[in-house]
Amino acid sequence: QVQLVESGGGLVQAGGSLRLSCAASRTNRKIIAMAWYRQAPGKQRELVANITIGGSTNYPSSVKERFTISGDNAKGTVYLQMDSLKPEDTAVYYCHIKWVWLGDSYDSWGQGTQVTVSS
Repeated sequence: QVQLVESGGGLVQAGGSLRLSCAASRTNRKIIAMAWYRQAPGKQRELVANITIGGSTNYPSSVKERFTISGDNAKGTVYLQMDSLKPEDTAVYYCHIKWVWLGDSYDSWGQGTQVTVSS
């Protein structure tokens, strides 16, 4: 199993920035994709950003040009730089990786880190 440890959440004023970090407990598994999701109270978990092993990134329109995902699949680290934060970005943020081992693919999730944006 691969465990993920997140850090970097907190309280910030609207217009501010935060950087989330996520590190995998094991680096001897092949990671094929990394992503960040968020879940606000009363809402479903939604994708915020993802990055493939080839470096391609994808963002929903709600965060495009404000959030930037980066990572190193060999080191098992993934980051989310969040700029120009808005109150509607308030949520618990989760990192996610997809990894393969002996021909099977697996998903691992972080424990979640709270991001609160005040107006």
